[in-house]
Amino acid sequence: MSVVSIPIVNKNYPMGCEDGQEGRLIELGQMVDARAREILDKIGPLPENALLATLCIVLADEVNTRAKSCVGDAELKEILARIREIKHKINQ
Repeated sequence: MSVVSIPIVNKNYPMGCEDGQEGRLIELGQMVDARAREILDKIGPLPENALLATLCIVLADEVNTRAKSCVGDAELKEILARIREIKHKINQ
């Protein structure tokens, strides 16, 4: 187990991760830091707990929105079938 220090808006948060996952954790931390800074740029200074709560809500909303917009396997099969039908009609 490794411990990585993740800076988010000028404060370091030590986080544990499995060996070999340090780079990924640092990358995710940079994404979170960037998003937190965007929030602060838009709404101004916030106490740490309010910033972290706002950040969690914003990220949860983004994850939820992306999950709803993903196409499922059944839909992909239907799209592929339509493409094949069109290709068949074009080649006739």
